[in-house]
Amino acid sequence: MRTIKRSGEHEIEVRRSRFICSLARVTEESEAREFIGLQRKTHHDARHHCSAFVLGDSGEIQKSSDDGEPAGTAGVPMLEVLRRNEITNAVAVVTRYFGGVLLGAGGLVRAYGGAVSAALEHVGTLQRRPVRVLLVEADYVLAGRLDNDLRSAGYEVADTSYDTAVRFHVHVPVEDVDGFHAWLAESTGGAAQAAEGPLVHAEM
Repeated sequence: MRTIKRSGEHEIEVRRSRFICSLARVTEESEAREFIGLQRKTHHDARHHCSAFVLGDSGEIQKSSDDGEPAGTAGVPMLEVLRRNEITNAVAVVTRYFGGVLLGAGGLVRAYGGAVSAALEHVGTLQRRPVRVLLVEADYVLAGRLDNDLRSAGYEVADTSYDTAVRFHVHVPVEDVDGFHAWLAESTGGAAQAAEGPLVHAEM
């Protein structure tokens, strides 16, 4: 799955109608609905505020609204663009200012889907993938060099905590866990060990 790099807004014009797509990162349905409400207030003079959102690590929650446009011409094509791009944890709202020219069902589908596609390209996307959190403990003498070696080897150090020893929270793609254990043993001469923590989804 993927998600958007940042929240943002992008506008396209189709036969004098303005289609403003606003995107936001969200993780809960309440956040998505709050954002939709905010766009209604921001563009209170617009005729339609159609929406679609996808939530969950696997995109398991998917909802859309045509908001007064003919059924299936707005929310569904917007949602389809999010699904086709494997986007999750994001909400899209397309605000339409009517330009006086009727677009027909096919035109509406293309306009609403196109607005979301253009907005995704505008804000950019990030890959989300399952990673294993590996907890690597090292004494203070070894910690500085190990921190540098981890980063030089391309491993993501998500957090570092300090107590009687230094503990690195390292995000490792699931398929690379065995290789990480081997790399750590060789890099430290067996002086550091890695305990396997939870499986989480990280942005790459």
